[in-house]
This record gives sequence, structure tokens and C-alpha cells, in this order.
Amino acid sequence: MVRNPHQYQSMSLGIVLRRSPGVTAWAKWSWRVADVLPGAGPASWNTIRETGDVRDYHVATVPLELHGAECEAYRTGLADAVPSVYVVLRSTDDTERSFDVLLATASPYEGQDYSDNGEDLVEKVPMPDGLIAWVNDFTERFYEEETFVKRRRDKKRVDIVEDGIGDARISQISDVYRAPRRKEPTA
Repeated sequence: MVRNPHQYQSMSLGIVLRRSPGVTAWAKWSWRVADVLPGAGPASWNTIRETGDVRDYHVATVPLELHGAECEAYRTGLADAVPSVYVVLRSTDDTERSFDVLLATASPYEGQDYSDNGEDLVEKVPMPDGLIAWVNDFTERFYEEETFVKRRRDKKRVDIVEDGIGDARISQISDVYRAPRRKEPTA
């Protein structure tokens, strides 16, 4: 969904997954995002490199979308020691193709949102220099700093009338917060 088409850019981004032998008896393979390929063409689990038991796959190509409303998040990501792309993966039941790529984002806030849901795996991958320049250029063009506006209190007195206390159908002569009286046993 594009909020403002004048403040939007997209680039295709190839996702490279590395499969290496697992280090425990419970996991046969260990998977991680090894790299991203800016401007990559379509792919579907194409083998890129194989060294022994370690294999790199160009799993998918997804759009990396930048929105003008998210420039603050992009600036936060670019200010990290290592600017990164966040790749969101979802596991599948297929043993050969263990993950589907949902999306890639330059926003650390969006990456955090996906990691909080507990269903997805979010991998932080260092951005190549060209991608850093592209995101930085977009951010510089569309970032607008929000001015701080101090909230002022209303002058309306809200403590005069106590609406919603007790039952309005029953007249209350005494304190509505009182403890109920015990009936004295009659002898």
C-alpha cells in the first residue's frame, strides 16, 4: 500500500540463504541470511555457491520499499554502527525449502514488529554500500522533522460533578463508597 506515490521508491532485492550443517543432534541444518543482492532478478531457490556441506541459495527476490512517512525509522537504521536490512522469514513444512521470504525492510521499527509476533524469523543483514547510499538519498529528500508541541492542560474543572458514581435511580443520602452495614441479629 503506497501512502503517497510522490514519496515512494522501490528496488528489487535478492535474498541469499546459507544452509550449513547443524551443530546439535536436533537440527540437521542451520539456516541464516548470508547476503542481499540489490537489483537482482527473479529467483526461486537457485544454488549460487556450494562448498562442502555449506550451500548458498538465491531464495527469492522481493521489493525493498521506501515510504516518505517512514524516514525517521530509516535514519535510525542508518545511524547504527552497521546499517542493516531486516529480512523476514517464515518457516515451512518443506524439508528442502525450509523458509519463505515474506519481506525485506530498511526500517528497524518494522523489523522489530515482525520479531515480536513470535511466528517469523527476522534476520539483520548488513547493507551493501550502494544500498546505504540509496536509502540515505531517499531519507534526505523526504525527511521532515516534527516540531515539538507542548501539551497544555484544559482550564475546565472536571472534579466538580461526579458522574457515574452509584446508581442514579436510587437516591443516596450517605457516602456511596461506604461499606455495607451488617444487619444486627434480632433476639
